[in-house]
Formats: sequence, C-alpha cells, structure tokens
Amino acid sequence: MLNITGISKSYNNRALFSGVSFSIGMSDRIAVIGRNGTGKTTLFEIITGNILPDSGTVSQRRDTTIGYLRQDIRASSKLKLLEDVSRSSDAINNLEHKIRLLQEDLADEKDEETIAGLLKELGELQYLYESRGGYDSEHQAKIILSGLGFTESDFGRTLSEFSGGWQTRIALARLLFLNPDILLLDEPTNHLDLETQRWFESYLKRYQGAVLVTSHDRAFLNNVVRKIISIETDEVIFYHGNYDSYVLARQKDIETRQATARRQEIKISREMRFIERFRYKATKAAQVQSRIKKLDKIERITVPHATKKIHFNFPEPPRSGHTVIELKNISKSYGEHVVYRGLNLKLERGDRAAIVGVNGAGKTTLLRMLAGVLPFENGERVPGHNVTTAYFAQHYIESLNPRNTVLEELRSVAPEESEQYLRGLLGAFLFSGDDVTKTIDVLSGGEKTRVAIARMLTRPANFLLLDEPTNHLDIPSREILTDALDAYKGTICFITHDRTLIREIANKIIEVRGGQATVFPGNYDDYLNLSAASETQINGIETPKELRQPERQSNAVKNRERKALEGQLRNEHYRAMLPVNTRISEIEQKVASATERIKEIEAMIAEPEHYKDSQVVVAVNLEYAALRKKVKTLTTEWDKFTAEAERLQQEYRLAQENLGNE
Repeated sequence: MLNITGISKSYNNRALFSGVSFSIGMSDRIAVIGRNGTGKTTLFEIITGNILPDSGTVSQRRDTTIGYLRQDIRASSKLKLLEDVSRSSDAINNLEHKIRLLQEDLADEKDEETIAGLLKELGELQYLYESRGGYDSEHQAKIILSGLGFTESDFGRTLSEFSGGWQTRIALARLLFLNPDILLLDEPTNHLDLETQRWFESYLKRYQGAVLVTSHDRAFLNNVVRKIISIETDEVIFYHGNYDSYVLARQKDIETRQATARRQEIKISREMRFIERFRYKATKAAQVQSRIKKLDKIERITVPHATKKIHFNFPEPPRSGHTVIELKNISKSYGEHVVYRGLNLKLERGDRAAIVGVNGAGKTTLLRMLAGVLPFENGERVPGHNVTTAYFAQHYIESLNPRNTVLEELRSVAPEESEQYLRGLLGAFLFSGDDVTKTIDVLSGGEKTRVAIARMLTRPANFLLLDEPTNHLDIPSREILTDALDAYKGTICFITHDRTLIREIANKIIEVRGGQATVFPGNYDDYLNLSAASETQINGIETPKELRQPERQSNAVKNRERKALEGQLRNEHYRAMLPVNTRISEIEQKVASATERIKEIEAMIAEPEHYKDSQVVVAVNLEYAALRKKVKTLTTEWDKFTAEAERLQQEYRLAQENLGNE
C-alpha cells in the first residue's frame, strides 16, 4: 500500500537516518523503536507528508487512506463525545449530505425521466452509505468508546469536559472509527490503563488494515507487532518478529560483531607491527606499501551501542519491622465523590506491590495515603517500626534544582560521598563523561526522571512509593529502572502502565475496584489468571484458568478471592453486554417508529385523493421503500444482536458454574 524509498533526514547537521527504504502491506504490524530523539516521530511526519525528507520518496497506492495519532492532542470542540466520534468520517458525512440534496431534488422534480435517473443515483448513494457503516455509525462509535473506557454517561458530555489523557483516548476513538487503511500510532498507550490496553491490543490484532506504531511499552509491542524497525545511532535495522525476539537477535548480532571486531583488530595490529618494523627497510618497501593499501581498504567493523545493565551496589536501606504500613478502615472522598469507604490494607517487609485498576479508580489516591501525603476523613494509617518512606511522583522531578548540574544534584543529598562514587551511580543511569556536568534545566523529561530516581536511591528509604515512574522514559531507560528496582533491598509499592515492569518487579498485585483494594499474591500473570483477565480478551467472558490457591491459604482468603473472581465475572459480563443491549434497545425503538410510519403511509396510499399530486406520490413511495428496507435491515441486525446476547448470557452462566465447581 505504501513504499518508502531511500529517505534521509537531518537536523542541525545531525543525521537522524539515511537511505531508509521499506514497504507497508495491508496486514503489516510494524513497530518503529529507538531511543528518544532518534527520529521516530519525524519518520511518521514524513510518511504523512507533514515534513519533507532531505532525499528519497514516499509513494502510496491510489485511494489509500492514512490515519495518524500524534502525541500532542489539542481539542477545543464543544461537540458532545458520541456526536463527535460518530460524525468524524468525512466520507460518511459527504454521502449523507448528497443523499439529503438528492431527496430535496426529487421532491421538486416533475419530469418522469429525470426522476428515474435521480432515483437510480439515490439508490447507489444509499447502498454506498450503508456499506460504509453510515446507518450503523453511532453503534460502532459506542463500541469503540466503551472499549477505550468511556461509560454511557460520558457519551453526552462535551469534549471540553475531558482531561488531557481522555482527550488522547477521544482522538484514538475518532481514528479507529474512521478505519483507515494504514494506522500510524505515536505512543498510543501512554494514557491507557491496563484493562483498556488489553482491549486495544485485541482490537489491533483484528484490525483490517496496516498498523505502524511507536511505543515504549514492551508488552504491547510483543502482543501486537510482527516487524521491527529500529532506528539506531548509526543505522536502521529491520527485523521480522516481536520485540523480545528482536532483542535476542540483536544481542546475538552484537556478540557476533564484537567477536569479529576483535579478530579484525588482531589482524590490523599484526599488519601495523609489520609496517612499523620494516617501514624504512628498502628490501621490504614494496611489501610495506602493499599492506598499507590493504589496511586502507579494510571496512572497519562497528559494534552498535548496547543498553548498559546496572552494575552498582546501591546502599542498603535500614531494616524495617515486619509490617511496613497498615491502613485501617479508611474513608476518603472528594466532595460528594466517595473513593474509599472502610478500606483495609497491609504491606509487609519485602513486598513489591503494584497497584492496578482502571483510570479514576483511586490508584494514586491510595498511593498518596500510603505515603502519608494525603489526608483522609476516617480511619488510621499505621507505619511499621523503623519505616522511612520516599514518595516519587511528578512533584519529585519538579523538586530538582534547575541550576544544579547532574552531579551537583546527587551531591546535594550525599555531600560526604566521593565524586567517584557519585559518578559510578550516575553511570548506572546512563550519565557518563560530560553528561554529569549538564544542568538540570537542559535535560529531557526522561533524563530528569533518571536523575530523580538516582537521587532517591543515593540515600534510599526502606519503603519506596512510585507513581508512574516510567513516564517520559524510552525502552533503554525503562530497562535501567527495572534493574535499579530489582537491586533495591527495601519494600516497594508502585503504579505503572508498563506491564513488563510489573511482571519483572511485582510479587503482589493490589487491584483497586469499586472503592476496595483486593490483594492478589503472586506476579502479574498470576493476577491475570486469578482475576479471569486475559491478554487477548475482548467483549467476552473467560473462565479463570486457575482458581485454586496454595493449601496453606486460609478459608477466609479463599472466600475473599472467590468473591473477587465472582465480581470480576459480573463486571466482565456487564461490559460485554452493555453495547449489545444498548444496540438491541435502539433497534427496537427504530423498528417501532418505522413500522408506525409504514402503517400511516399504507393508509395514505389507500385513499384516491393521494394520487392527485404526482410529487407527493413520488416522495411517499420513496419513503415507503426506504422504510421497508430499513425495517428489513434492522430486523436482520436485531436477530444478530439477540443471538449474541444469548451467547454471552450462556457463557456467563457456564463461567459461574465452573467457578462454583472449584
């Protein structure tokens, strides 16, 4: 569908990429990866024509449509949400406008031959309108909006009422509704919670078109893409496979290049020794010159930069008591909105707990109460013996002194440490050489985050609370963060949308739902199994793969987890049934209205007076035919959705029975 041939782009004499060529086919799922600033977004802007390449061409098949989701979303429309998304297709809107004009022309036309031509054209337009989903646009918009986490009560809200993160979801909903041939998605999961990410991944897997995406979410890349384009410092690499397989292949390639480069250096050194030894000996002059020319022709093997792994012994925090923190019967509200009522939670030494839940469920509220920085109306927060806390959030980054250098920022919290020690710690976070002399105000968001975490771990508390620490971090920086947290010896409680970080760090999951916090022991995949969640689930019910807990658990714990699973099943069933029942009700109302009008027309055409005005006869006949066709189409759709409702209800009953038999 689209071909990129030999494109190059530079800024300020710095080459982002050069001579890049690749094609995008109809079913391709391609990830463009690379460190921040390597040119991923620039490549997207070149493909869409917003930026011209320095050289090379971008060509596409005729009539190919491209949809582009940017990172910077600006919304100022006063339209309501459902109206905005369902009417975002120019093609459908144009067809609707043409149909309306034709109907007006038919009402005014008297010539029978012209009327026949207009009727034929109208029929063709109506068929095209239907085939493009015009009659079903509102329903499709509701399905997409529901999948992206909007509730039915949101559909009537104006766009200006939604926050920045939800504006990104709205832009994504518009794009999915338009259904372009090629989707260009620049960091689409940035503002999606874990549940919505799973829905979105399933949607993309079934998408009838190509997807080109940039993302720092490694789990998302593994689940969705089948090709990798990696923009490196000196080259652009193409690989068939998902992200993890790319990393393994890339590591093997680096090791191979390193070994080859070592052999090449040994050979070059041997030749150089010969040249130096016999450079001034007349009898060897010809051989010396021959070897010099040979060395000049050698193409030196370059070894690509590999992400550093943390090799640093962070200071061990003081040992806390067995119980680190306990919340007892906590109630928290914002005005009339009750977030928690009767909340109880306990964390113990060594816990690495990830807080999960949909956006707005109260994850950050819970973390801030655990950190002791947010008051609550009722209940008690009880820290354990010898517990010291460190709370990382956006304000922590803002607390960095913009005039300090990176090195001075660490020295401000550890003045007694040597410069060598501080440089070693900064090196673990990819600040080496002159990087440590940069002032904070010139750093990118990701670099500031790395400095903030390094400063936090220079004098670590024994209870670390982190709110979205992966924001602004590219994949190499996220891997560094993972290594740092893995090396940390204290207790951790954190919120993140990065499932790879959760998988590699968490040993306990706290699910926030409905004003309660349910604790699931084990890692993230254990939680997905226990909560009946699935990485590939979409609008359906899956029975949990494994409901049994270790024998040592008490009956109370088992009952609590069983109730959580029952609640999860109910919630999943409700989410699956909501768009189906909504559409069934809409269809029934439309059929009833259309049937009533058909009866009125049938009574009208039975009267002789009706045929005195030919224009009225034509208009009524057109309306009658359109209504009968509409009823037939709606009835077919009603049959489909009622069958789907019965299927979902049966799956729910079976899931309940399976749960009860465990």
